[in-house]
Amino acid sequence: MTEPAAWVAVVAAVLAVLLVLPPGSARLAEGPGGEPRGRPAPWWWSVGGVVAAAVAVLPPSALVLVGLAAAVGVAATVLLRARRRRMLARATSRRVLELCEHLSSDLGAGQPPGAVLVRAAEEWPVVAPVAEAHRIGSDVPGAWRELARLPGADDLRLVAAAWQLTHRSGAGLADAVDRVARGLRAAQATRRTVDGELASARATARLVAALPLVALAMGSGAGGDPWGFLLGHPLGLACLAAGLALGFAGLWWIEAIARDVERSA
Repeated sequence: MTEPAAWVAVVAAVLAVLLVLPPGSARLAEGPGGEPRGRPAPWWWSVGGVVAAAVAVLPPSALVLVGLAAAVGVAATVLLRARRRRMLARATSRRVLELCEHLSSDLGAGQPPGAVLVRAAEEWPVVAPVAEAHRIGSDVPGAWRELARLPGADDLRLVAAAWQLTHRSGAGLADAVDRVARGLRAAQATRRTVDGELASARATARLVAALPLVALAMGSGAGGDPWGFLLGHPLGLACLAAGLALGFAGLWWIEAIARDVERSA
C-alpha cells in the first residue's frame, strides 16, 4: 500500500469509528492530580479534529476517499442498528407471547391476579410496574398500555383491553387472557412464516450488494487494475461513490419493504 493510501486507510477508519460514537462518550478532561474535571467535550469535536487533520495532510483525491469511507461507515452502522432493533423487537414479541401463556395458565388454575402478576414480574422484570399498579389499586390496563410502548410489545395492548373489559363487565379474566394468548399464538405463527419468506429476500439483497467486490477481485486476478482506476482516477471515484450509494439504497429499500410487510403481518 502506498503512503497516501495508508493515510487514507488510517484516517478513514478513525473517522468512521468516531462518527458512530454516542453523545457523551468523550473522555473528561483531567486535572493536575489526574482527577476528572469539567464536562465532557462534545463527540463531534473529535470528529472535527480528525477532519481538520485530514484536510491538512491529505490531497483532494484522498479526502474524497475519506468521505466515502466515512459515508460507508455511517450507512453500515444505520443498517446494523436497524437489524439489531428488529432482533430485539422479535425477542420482546416472543417474551410477550410467553407472558400471555403463563398468565392464561395461572389464571385458569384459579390463582388470584395479584399473585399471577407478581410471579410474572419475577420472570420478566419489565412487568413489575403492572404488578405494582395492581397492588396499590391503580390503573392496571394503563400500566399494560405503557408497557406496550416497548419495541415488539404492541400485543400487550390486547392484554390491557382484556383486563379493562373484564373489570367493567365482570367477565372471567382467565377466559379473556386465554383468548388473547390463542390469538397471539396464531399471529406468531404467521410472523414466523413471513420472516422465513423475508429472510430469503434479505439474503439475496446482501448477495447482490457483495457481487461488485467479487467482480473487482476477479478483475484484479485477471491482470487488470480496477482498484487503481476506482481509487486513483476522478471518474473512478465518481463510479465508486455512485455504486456505493446505489448499493446501500438498495439494501435500505429492501429493509423498508420488509418492515412494511412485517407491520401488516
